[in-house]
Amino acid sequence: MALLELSNIHTYYGGIHALKGLTIKVEAGEVVTLIGSNGAGKSTTLKSICGQVKAKEGKVHFNGADITGKKPHDIAALGIAHVPEGRRIFSKLTVRENLEMGAFSVSDKRLVEEGIERAFHYFPRLKERISQKGGTMSGGEQQMLAIARGLMMKPKILMLDEPSMGLAPILVEQIFEIVKELNENGMTILLVEQNANQALSVAHRGYVIQTGQIILQDEAATLLQDPQVREAYLA
Repeated sequence: MALLELSNIHTYYGGIHALKGLTIKVEAGEVVTLIGSNGAGKSTTLKSICGQVKAKEGKVHFNGADITGKKPHDIAALGIAHVPEGRRIFSKLTVRENLEMGAFSVSDKRLVEEGIERAFHYFPRLKERISQKGGTMSGGEQQMLAIARGLMMKPKILMLDEPSMGLAPILVEQIFEIVKELNENGMTILLVEQNANQALSVAHRGYVIQTGQIILQDEAATLLQDPQVREAYLA
């Protein structure tokens, strides 16, 4: 049984049919990437999983339970962390306060402190900025903070939406090294990316989405060599 499975998902924005029978699965311990052009439905897929938009048809199962239609905070509490596109940190809060917000439902202060120390292990630069307001940091530091905040509740799966967007190449390399390290330490990751080369380099499997439908799926190494993928996304 897959940790996360979407079956025949149809999602609409008003009259726009954004996802058209989408079916994907993520096994525990995997990095699975969803690649595609802008507007293909990648972000909508993540929003459909975490309840930000409601699927009109189909089912979302997580850890064996049907979570279709549940409220976003209930879904998050089950162990699904969503790091949205554009970082969306709390710009007026400090690094520490942003991390504490990521553990909003954790009442045990010891566990919160453990989460903060875990965040600093992966992102040492955040420790140096612990009292700095999020909005005054660089784009790369803000992305690190967004991911670290997502890790605060020790999720069963981490969903990352375009983590490399707008970052300098050296920072992109750092972010993907951290993604790789997180997975090596047991984190299951669903990664949405336009940077297909980087995404497929760290993923076990990949799906290619086009106009709300999966048009190709395979092992990541195979997709990296696929002529159709190379022409459309790796040129």
